[in-house]
Amino acid sequence: MSLVVINLEQAKFDCTFGRGCDGICCRNGRPPIYPDEVERIDRLLPGLLPALRPISRTVVEKSGYLSRRRKAGQPAARVAGGWCVFFNEGCVLQRFGAAEGDRFRYKPAVCAFFPLAKDARGRWYVRQKGYKGEIWDLFCLDPAASNTPASKSLKDEVEFAVSVDAVESVRPTLYSKE
Repeated sequence: MSLVVINLEQAKFDCTFGRGCDGICCRNGRPPIYPDEVERIDRLLPGLLPALRPISRTVVEKSGYLSRRRKAGQPAARVAGGWCVFFNEGCVLQRFGAAEGDRFRYKPAVCAFFPLAKDARGRWYVRQKGYKGEIWDLFCLDPAASNTPASKSLKDEVEFAVSVDAVESVRPTLYSKE
């Protein structure tokens, strides 16, 4: 099965986390977390707590990892010290999933797909500065900042999107405000 990503061949993207980027997409990151994601994270939480930043662990133990804020009708992840509570020199949820052979297993869908999104017509696209009114001004979303074709750098994300598209309809948080 293939996935049509309308600008995949033209888009440029290179995640430079650990190579000049400190994880800015997780700064004040408040991804919505869906019920099935909550179930997976809840099962993992006791083992996850020691891997969190001390400030995040304190917040999560006191108030939980879900904030009162909502996105797309879902509770959003809490922020501690200006960062998503699951950020500790990278995504702790991704590290735990990768250790089990699937780096996307525990990540909220919005985070796992990044920078892929769906537009209001249900078409997949790569978020890019100047494309479809992109408002997030991140270095990695600027096509002038990289020569790496998104078709190469986002191979895993596209494959993951294929598997999700085949199983369920895509969640509304993947839609832009187009």
